[in-house]
Amino acid sequence: MSSRVEAVVTQRCPSCRDGRIFDGFVRMNPLCPTCGIRFEREQGYFLGAMYFSYGMGVVAIGAPITWMIIRRADPVLVASVAFALLLVLSPAIFRYSRTLWLHFDNHFDPLDGSGGDGADPATMS
Repeated sequence: MSSRVEAVVTQRCPSCRDGRIFDGFVRMNPLCPTCGIRFEREQGYFLGAMYFSYGMGVVAIGAPITWMIIRRADPVLVASVAFALLLVLSPAIFRYSRTLWLHFDNHFDPLDGSGGDGADPATMS
């Protein structure tokens, strides 16, 4: 079992830290291929990932743009660099924001192998 940081960096399951979260470039596995937990607990679950996405986007373009503004770069150049950075980094931001959200949520509300929501299917009516 790997560390939590290693699991986030390699985009692995927050529960077993072994199964891959993504099956393709942006396509997520619905269940962990190793332990079987459901990644999307409910419809709209990844709304929380937007907070991580926003933060990563601000950092990703904020530092270079701040540096360019301090150096009094041309505003068109600053806007062009910001647009290009965001365009290039969007897939990575998407993937890591979802991965961070899964790990953050799993830390406070751990997933289990019974379908992902912790409810016992036998007791549900």
